Amino acid sequence: MFRTIREQFDTIFREDPAAKSVVEILLCYPGFHAILAHRLAHKLYRWHVPLVPRVISQISRFFTGIEIHPGARIGRRFFIDHGMGVVIGETTEIGDDVLLYQGVTLGGTGNETGKRHPTLGNNVVVGTGAKVLGSIKIGDHVRIGAGSVVVHPVPDYSTVVGVPGHVVRTRNGEGVLEHGKLPDPEGQALEELTHRVAELEGMLRQVIAEHELDRQGKTQR
Repeated sequence: MFRTIREQFDTIFREDPAAKSVVEILLCYPGFHAILAHRLAHKLYRWHVPLVPRVISQISRFFTGIEIHPGARIGRRFFIDHGMGVVIGETTEIGDDVLLYQGVTLGGTGNETGKRHPTLGNNVVVGTGAKVLGSIKIGDHVRIGAGSVVVHPVPDYSTVVGVPGHVVRTRNGEGVLEHGKLPDPEGQALEELTHRVAELEGMLRQVIAEHELDRQGKTQR
């Protein structure tokens, strides 16, 4: 338990440059409080203790704004940065060194039974407000852009953006794009469309001008 707490401190210092001291983390980091409460609730859940794990989860949700079902399996060095609004479903599985930002949902897609929540690999970053839904596998070293809605599996070393989420880059062995420099495929598509419309307008004006000159020539004859 003490090793887990020490790892959480080290993770927060590594991931959040705003963290200044252990006392500050103890008093002011809801993500830290939520994950410690979950560790206890999950242990009781695995021991089949009735009701108590859910009560712990709900108390944690009340004080932190982060809802983690006791059944969720979470790996080491997990960090929720500014965690208000994070929801993690019962059958979610999360690997090691995963980072979630505020407003992330790891949820289901309906009333299905069994495994109905996503599985995240190691070294995954999920951006602000992103939704990862259904029993899908998110590979290792994946970056999911802010506001994305992911409903299909994602391979290792990928960057995912958009609604619905789609892979915009995949690389093997050297990591992926920095999270703050994710591409904007919708913006790129609009820019290309605007450029194409401008080209067509230019071509149309040229055809109209040639037609007008031809008409004037015939009139003079």
